[in-house]
Amino acid sequence: MSVRTRFAPSPTGLLHLGNVRAAAFNWLFTRSLGGVFILRIEDTDVERNVEGGEKAILEDLHWLGLDWDEGPGVSGSHGPYRQSERSALYASEVTRLVDSGGAYPCFCPEGAADREGVSAEEVTHQYSGFCRGLDSAERNARLVAGEPHAIRFSVPRDQSEVAIQDEVFGSISFPTNDIDDFIICRTDGRVTYNFGVVVDDIGMGITHVIRGVGHLSNTPKQVLLFDAMGADRPVFAHLPTVLGPDGRKLAKREGATSVQEMKAQGYPPGAVLNYVSLLGWSHPEEKEILSNEELVASMSLDRVGRSDCQLDPDKFRWVSAQHLAQESLEGLVDHVAPFIDRDRFRSVGENLSAVIDTLRTRLSTYTDINDHLGLLFPEDEVHAGALRKKVGADPEVTTTLTAVRDRLQALERWEEETLGAAIREAGILAGVKGADLFHPLRRVLIGSEKGPDLGKILASLGMEEGIRRIDQALS
Repeated sequence: MSVRTRFAPSPTGLLHLGNVRAAAFNWLFTRSLGGVFILRIEDTDVERNVEGGEKAILEDLHWLGLDWDEGPGVSGSHGPYRQSERSALYASEVTRLVDSGGAYPCFCPEGAADREGVSAEEVTHQYSGFCRGLDSAERNARLVAGEPHAIRFSVPRDQSEVAIQDEVFGSISFPTNDIDDFIICRTDGRVTYNFGVVVDDIGMGITHVIRGVGHLSNTPKQVLLFDAMGADRPVFAHLPTVLGPDGRKLAKREGATSVQEMKAQGYPPGAVLNYVSLLGWSHPEEKEILSNEELVASMSLDRVGRSDCQLDPDKFRWVSAQHLAQESLEGLVDHVAPFIDRDRFRSVGENLSAVIDTLRTRLSTYTDINDHLGLLFPEDEVHAGALRKKVGADPEVTTTLTAVRDRLQALERWEEETLGAAIREAGILAGVKGADLFHPLRRVLIGSEKGPDLGKILASLGMEEGIRRIDQALS
């Protein structure tokens, strides 16, 4: 069987980590088996759709590297891939289901338990099935008269339960007595979510439905529709609930960080995909830092757990830091550069590669660069200069700094390795080593006794700036 999965977001808000988790699991599972990943836009909830919502979804998925084989902008033989463009298909399938006896017109007000005469206090969540019992003559007469009506699915009453085998939660059954004859087409002609999803999944040949466990309550209705329409049921796999750091369920409007926010905060896309993959799934070797290729190679549904999982911002930053640490210096420079606050750090220029190499172990996201550039480029130069002169006022430190300056000025190559060697040689000449050598020099260069390697610091500053700071201390 060729695997075909789908991610079907609605353009009612921005994608957040919970949405991305569902997209990622579908994409990784499909890529692991060489299948087809489909993007379908469920945009029929016109009142809730937001302007630019679909465009934002496409951009977010592209940024994450979750490419699709069929969907908007990608040709395929199972389209169209927006539900708003599939109305004629839905209408045809509604008619076919009514003609087969699997559904019937209902003239009761939508949401009412029965026809006229039922008080609001008596209305329950279930429909009484009144219109299901209408004789054909009355039903046809009301249709001919143009009486407004919805279409309800006729839940089989000779079936005691709906049983499914879920890849995550195992065998689950739902009593049919708890499922009323639900509406599949509203009075205005729009189909409901469950019906549209099933028609689309059948038409697009979906073999595996991988989604959050919050959709589990929809599954029995959808299974009944698959059966009534004579289609094979897909394999279902419901992923555990993702909770926010506060323990509450994620939602588009509350408690969820959007993909666009993560991008603006400087998280690399590979780290986002890596982190969401760990929400409910574990690697066979318990590895946590994984590239996209490693995730694809190891993804399987049998390692998905059932327990709710909670977002951990600290863990997320740690995963991100590991991804940054594995980036090539050239790639890291390209990614960090756009995040530098040029108004604050105007002197960061030709030595950018050395600067980022010096600070890279301190970065958890690209935007963190602005929190650490102050080590090398203090914003308050007057204060920094005064501190350097205070350090240089010590006669013993003066001797050390003079030896270091003279040795640095004699260098032919201003590079991290030669700079480190020159400092050690100057220490020998001055008769100092260890903290007596490194601490005063680091305080002169960055204002702190602790920090990056001195060779890295000087390489980042460049020869002119590095010598200037030492001279300022000696002045």
